[in-house]
Parts: sequence; C-alpha cells; structure tokens
Amino acid sequence: MSLDDWASAGAIAGAVAAGEVAAAEVVGAALARIARDDARLNAFTDITAARARARAAEIDAGRITGPLAGVPFAVKNLFDIAGLPTRAGSRINRSRAPASTDATLVTRLEAAGAVLVGALNMGEYAYDFTGENIHDGASRNPHDTARMSGGSSGGSGVAVAGGMVPLALGSDTNGSIRVPASLCGVFGLKPTYGRLSRAGTFPFVASLDHVGPLARGVDDLALAYAAMAGHDPADPVCQDRPLAPARAGLRVAVLGGYFERGAGAQALAARDACARALGVTRVVELPEAARARAAAYVITATEGAALHLDRLRHAAAAFDAAVRERLLAGALIPAALVVQAQKLRRWFQARAAEVFAEVDVLLAPATPCPAPLIGQQTFVLDGAVLPVRPNLGVFTQPLSFIGLPVVAVPVPGDLPIGVQVIAAPWREADALAVAARLEQAGVARAQRPAAG
Repeated sequence: MSLDDWASAGAIAGAVAAGEVAAAEVVGAALARIARDDARLNAFTDITAARARARAAEIDAGRITGPLAGVPFAVKNLFDIAGLPTRAGSRINRSRAPASTDATLVTRLEAAGAVLVGALNMGEYAYDFTGENIHDGASRNPHDTARMSGGSSGGSGVAVAGGMVPLALGSDTNGSIRVPASLCGVFGLKPTYGRLSRAGTFPFVASLDHVGPLARGVDDLALAYAAMAGHDPADPVCQDRPLAPARAGLRVAVLGGYFERGAGAQALAARDACARALGVTRVVELPEAARARAAAYVITATEGAALHLDRLRHAAAAFDAAVRERLLAGALIPAALVVQAQKLRRWFQARAAEVFAEVDVLLAPATPCPAPLIGQQTFVLDGAVLPVRPNLGVFTQPLSFIGLPVVAVPVPGDLPIGVQVIAAPWREADALAVAARLEQAGVARAQRPAAG
C-alpha cells in the first residue's frame, strides 16, 4: 500500500494496525510523493522528514497506537510546529524564534497516531481566498496547475487533492477551508466556532477564526475531528461540549435567496444534484445575508488591523501590498460601524436560529464558480464583472460570521466545485451525516486529478 493508491486515512491506519504495512513504508511513500510532486504544486513550505521517520519507527515498534496510527498529515503554516518559526504565510514572521511546542491540534492528532510530515503554503496572514502568496508563490490546483487552489488554506487543499497526504489541517475565518476544498475537489470541515482548539495557531480575527481538517472522504474528516475535539483551557473560546451523534430523520432544505444569486451555472448544478440525491425540494432563506457579509468585512478588517498595527507601523514594506492596503483601511473604520456590525451579528444569529427551528441541515454553493486562473483579477457572472479575490468567499462568509458548522463536499466535473452542508451550532454530526449520504450516493466524491 502507498499513497499512490489514493488510500484513505482509515485504510492506512487499519493496515498499519493489522501489520499489513509498516508506518515507515507509508511515511516514506508520502515523503517520496511530496519530493516528486511539490515542485509542480507548491503546497509545502517545510518538510519535517526526520521527525516523521522517527515517529513512524515508534509506531512500528509498538510504542504508539491509535485510530490514526501511521497516517501522514500536514498543517497550514500558521500552526505551531516545534523547531520551526510559525510563518503564517508572511515574510515578517520568518524572523521569529522557532516554536518551542506544537499547536494543540498537532499534539492531539499525534496522540491518535498520525505522523506530521510538514507545513503548508497559505495566503499571507490568512487574508486571502486565492491561494496566491507573493513570498512563497501560489499553491497550484492539482486539476490544472494554471488555476488557483483557493485560500487561504491553499496548500492544505492542494496537499490532499494532489495525493501527498490523506489529511491536512487548515483555518477558516471567512471561508478559508471551504474555498480551497471547493476549488481542489476535496472535503473540508469548518466546525462550530469554539469546537476545536486554536491554541498554538497564529490568529487573524479572533472572533471569527476556526480550525479544521481537509480530507478525501467524510469518514476521514470524522476520524480527524473526533481525535481533535475536546475542551482546551489554552484557547479561551474552546468549549467543553460533548460530541452528540447525528439525529435521525434529518430535515434538509436548500438555502435560496442570497445563496443562489450570483452563483454560476456549475455551482447551482452541483447544489441541485446534491438536493436531488437527498430528495430535497424545500427552499428556505436566511434574511439579510448580504448585510451579514458586509458586517463580517467590517469586523475582519478592524480586528485584523488591530492585530497587525505594530507590524504595519514598522515593517509595512514587508507585507503583500493587497493585504497591507486592506489592513490599513481597516484601521480607519470608525468604532461606531464596528458596534453596528456586532449588533447585526447578534440579530443575524437569531434569524439563523429561527431557520434551524424548522430545518436541520441546509445546502448552498461553496464558491460561485470553479477555480479561476492564477493571477485572474475578475470573473463574469450573470453579466456582472466581479473581482475574484473577495467574491470567492461570497457564500462562505455569512456562515462563519455566526460560527455555524459546515462540511464542504466536492462535486466532480471538468473542474470540481463544492457544496456547503450547513448545520445548527454544535451539530457537526448532522452535517457529516448528510455529507456521508451524498458521498454514498456518488454525487459528492473527491476528484482525483488526471495527472495524479
């Protein structure tokens, strides 16, 4: 068995546990695949080969076991990895001292037996939907290397879709797991805000930041999620809530209105295919989603600017200009607008609760279109010319604004595109259950690149 066989995390762990394959062989295959393909895909910024081989040896000696034993994984480079500076996609952070300990989620995955093989490319300071990094280069879509991976967890999407690892971690503030999952054709989970610990990650917008896994199947998402969940006092928003099983007889509806206006033909076709597979005909709306997105922009810009203000004062030239200008603009937003944005946030959360009193799971496009070309500045939808960078997150941003759990499922095509499976707060199991039904029906599945 090797990663060239497109093995799932569950299959790898099962084979290692049964003695059918050595962890060292699996890890060696992953490292070989990275060495072969990453010059073309640019997913990795750091390879932790010595650490990975040492850990595989411990697994093979029987000193480490667990549900993910022998499974290679990699993490977005805003996660702390002991011995490496935490780049967060920036040039400035490379001069920081190396991390002395691993991020909580790295530790938890390793406690379950997984093997860290490296850190992944990302948009600078996570302020990105494209996967283009001016310092490390763009991460490239495995389905067409001339196209965007999506961001800001672009390297995470590419590493999984490109077959280099079966499991990766990303972060999602406004859509940064779901956008690359959609464009790269893999599954991604953005859990409820406060479900998974962010301790040991470089922040972007503390009141919006989530972390979660990307994988090639729902079972692997669930395995990783279960291994990482649990209260962590090192993250003040990480709550101590049990993982509830999925409910029976889930009521599913299509999320219409804002969540279909501005969607391209392939995005709507993917959503409709998922709805048909589930026998869903009901359509509901989440009112004022456009205003919610605008408020999310205000909070993102102001909190991000506050975090980076000292760096902007003393090292402005070291920023990506596109990131720098948005942060500087955020620093100029009046406090009164921030107060209004927070009020709207609470109102929008209440409206979502009303919707979830009537239905359990919602379906919506993840991105308005498949992957644009790297460097592409605009795209045309319904006759309107729109800028690419902000509008890749048009359907993800209102949902992370109120912390809802979402599974992005990939629908294959000439280029893949994703559909969001959205649940009520703390009901990740419901979203995973519906995603699994779509995968079992063959509508949603990870699309292996033609050259992979």
